[in-house]
Amino acid sequence: MRLIFLTFVVMLAFAGNSILNRLAVGAGDIDAMSFAQIRLAAGVVMLLVLCRQRQQSLSQPVRMSLLGGGSLALYMIGFSLAYRSLDAGLGALILFGIVQITMFGWGALRGSVVAPGQILGALMAFGGLAYVLWPSGTVQVPLVGAAFMAAAGLGWAIYSLLGRQVQSPLAATTVNFIWATVMVLPLTVWLADPAAISVVGAGLAIVSGAVTSGLGYALWYQVLPRLQPAVAATVQLSVPVIAMLIGVVGLGEVMSLQLLIGTMAVLGGIALVITLAPRAAK
Repeated sequence: MRLIFLTFVVMLAFAGNSILNRLAVGAGDIDAMSFAQIRLAAGVVMLLVLCRQRQQSLSQPVRMSLLGGGSLALYMIGFSLAYRSLDAGLGALILFGIVQITMFGWGALRGSVVAPGQILGALMAFGGLAYVLWPSGTVQVPLVGAAFMAAAGLGWAIYSLLGRQVQSPLAATTVNFIWATVMVLPLTVWLADPAAISVVGAGLAIVSGAVTSGLGYALWYQVLPRLQPAVAATVQLSVPVIAMLIGVVGLGEVMSLQLLIGTMAVLGGIALVITLAPRAAK
């Protein structure tokens, strides 16, 4: 029961990131690359403070550091650049679709047993998400934007899979954030628009980095070793739905029948994946 609660907290944090990004970048208070860079830097500061308080060493194998930081940087860069040309709903479907394929596939290659009912549940959850997010009218998919979002999905899937191997979730997350901050910086210098950064935009990026990203990602690394890859992949499909529900409750957005049906499908699919997970799976 505690694992379910912690996983739900992580999904809330991820949804919070989506909302903060929308409030900042969507409103024009900051550009996407600057938001990503400030978000990473704020995460580094928060995580370093926590590591110091808990006297945790930041030593980590170079290979794991490069993979962790590189995959996180790939996610941040791909996500930021994709939405320059890609519809938000379609982008989320590409992102989570790639995450599903990568994590399910890697789990299968590593011998993780996936029950047929879990595959059905994952398809049900993704179908519910597609029902909610699919753009209205004629759908146009810009190839460059789609490629960037696919890269972001691959980066996030790798980052999540690496979390199953770490010994110290907080220290590993800190090191990954440090490396990602350095890796993203050159592209930020090239593409960011400092004149577009407002106090509000920077503040939202700091909250996203320090709280919903820094703390959220550290907690994600804590729960990942205890989740079957199929479960870890599928529960993330709840993030866009949670973000929309928060928008309904906190931002006064409309609760549509489409959102209600899609939410039920997503949650029902996730429940199938969780309840049908083989107990011996690791």
